[in-house]
Amino acid sequence: MRHLKHRKTDRPRAVNRKRHADNAERVKLHVSKGDTVRVVRGDDKGKEGKIIRVYTKTGRVTIEGVNIVKRHRRARTADEQSGIVNFPAPVHASNVMLIDPKSGSATRVRRQIDEDGTKERISVKSGDAIPHVR
Repeated sequence: MRHLKHRKTDRPRAVNRKRHADNAERVKLHVSKGDTVRVVRGDDKGKEGKIIRVYTKTGRVTIEGVNIVKRHRRARTADEQSGIVNFPAPVHASNVMLIDPKSGSATRVRRQIDEDGTKERISVKSGDAIPHVR
């Protein structure tokens, strides 16, 4: 009787390694959670808000008060009431700009490495440092 092999054991099993590595790759973003940003493209152009959540795999950010969508929710518990819920949906990070703390206008960001080796975000418009809000 012949033995059936489901998988060849003499070859490496890394056929999908590159695809999985590409899918799991994180996008480097110029904004982080807690930053105040202004939307520069889309339906909510000109609105400002604080970043609630950052999606590093997709390169999107959720901003409070921006891109509000409606969702019909069913009650999950007996106490909860079902109905229409409004909540902010994510927007792409390329459509937002950081707010300059000095002038209050939207600005691009430059990175600078200090003497002690820490990275710092510098506003292109004013040249001031934009602190990370944790």
